[in-house]
Amino acid sequence: MKKYLIVNTGSVSAKYAIYDEKSELFFGHFEIEAGKAIVTFYVDGNKNKPVTLKISDEIFNNSLDYFIKEAIKNNIIYKKEDISSISIRVVSPGTCFQSDRIVGDIFMSQITEEKEEAPRHVPATLKEIKEIKKIFSNTSIIGISDSAYHKDVPDFVKNYAISQKIAKDLDIYHFGYHGISVKSIVNKLKKNGQLSSKVIICHLGGGSSVIAIKDGKSFDTSMGYTPLEGLVMSTRVGDIDPVAVMYLGQKLGKDSTELEAYFNNECGILGLSGGKSSDIRDLLKLEENGDKDAKLALEKFVMSIKKYIGAYIAEMGGVDTLVFSGTIGERSYIMRDRICKNLEYFGIILNKKLNNKTVSDDKKISSFFSPVKVLVVCTDEMNQIAKETLKFFEIK
Repeated sequence: MKKYLIVNTGSVSAKYAIYDEKSELFFGHFEIEAGKAIVTFYVDGNKNKPVTLKISDEIFNNSLDYFIKEAIKNNIIYKKEDISSISIRVVSPGTCFQSDRIVGDIFMSQITEEKEEAPRHVPATLKEIKEIKKIFSNTSIIGISDSAYHKDVPDFVKNYAISQKIAKDLDIYHFGYHGISVKSIVNKLKKNGQLSSKVIICHLGGGSSVIAIKDGKSFDTSMGYTPLEGLVMSTRVGDIDPVAVMYLGQKLGKDSTELEAYFNNECGILGLSGGKSSDIRDLLKLEENGDKDAKLALEKFVMSIKKYIGAYIAEMGGVDTLVFSGTIGERSYIMRDRICKNLEYFGIILNKKLNNKTVSDDKKISSFFSPVKVLVVCTDEMNQIAKETLKFFEIK
C-alpha cells in the first residue's frame, strides 16, 4: 500500500504525518512552548496517547529529517524511499495558487515571486520544499492550496474596491486562507449532522481568521490578499488604514518590504503588549498580575473577532452555528468566554461549565437555551491534505 508524507508548515510551527490510502500512521508536531522547542508524536491516529519531547533548536530547525528518522525507528517506514508522494500546504496570494498543483519549475518560479507578499508563510514553504528535495530527491511533491476553498465566494467579496482592470492585470483579489482547515471542519459538521445553513467559524491560533459559511460553502472570510488582513493576530497587525501604513513607512524610514515584515512580525498582540509575548497563555498570566499592556492586547484581539462575527451575522442574515477551532479556539475556554460575552443579543449563549471543561475536544458548549449552537471542533488539516492528495491523483 502506498504511503504519503503530509507537510504543514505554519507561521510558528511545523506538522508532519505519514498516511497510507486509508488512515494516518504517524504524526509529529514541532512547536515552541514557553520559549522551548518541543515535538509531540502519536502513532496510528491515537491522539489519546501523545508522546511529547523537549528538543534542541538544531532538531527544531531540521524537523523533517528528525521526523523521518523517528518514522523509521518506529517501523512506520523502513526507508525514505517507501514514501511515494509528498504533499505540502501552500499559503500564497495569486489565482494560480487557488488550485492543487505539482511542485515543478513553473510553480517554484511563481511562488518565489510571491515571497514578499506572504513573508510569514512563503519563505517557510520554500525552505521546507528545499529540505524535502534534499531528503527526497526523486519523489513528486504536490502543493495543496490553502485558498482553493474560497475561490467561489461571491464577486462582491472577491473584489476589492479598485479598478477591475487593474485587479485583473495585477491579480489582486480577496483570496482568503485557512481553507484546508475550514474544509476539514465543514466535513466534520456534515458527517455529524451539525452543518446548518449559516455557520461562522473562528479559526484562532498563531494566524487567526473568521469565516462565514453559507449553505455549506465559503461566503466570506477575514483574511484577504494575504493572511495579514483581518483579525489582530499573534504578530500580525490585521486591519489598518492604508494612509496610516504610508505614514508609518515614512516616519519609521522603512521601505515597503521592511514595512511588510514589521506588520507581519512585530505587531498584533505582540506589539500591543509592548513586545512581552505573542502567546495568549503568557498574556493571560501577565494580565492576572496587573499588566495593562497585556490586558489591552487581549481586549483588542477579542474585539476584532467580535466585529467579524457581527459583520457576518449581518451579511448572512443571521447565524445558526458558531464554531471555535485552531489552537486558541480549541484550548482556551477563557478566550471563548470573552468572545461570546455580550453576544446573547444574537442568540449566542454559552454553558459555562461545558465551556470550562472543554479542551481540544469536539463538544457542544452552548446553553440548552441558546438559539445558536456553539461548538468546539478540532481542525484536522493533515487529514484534509491527505484527502486532497488522493483526490488529486484520482483527477490526474
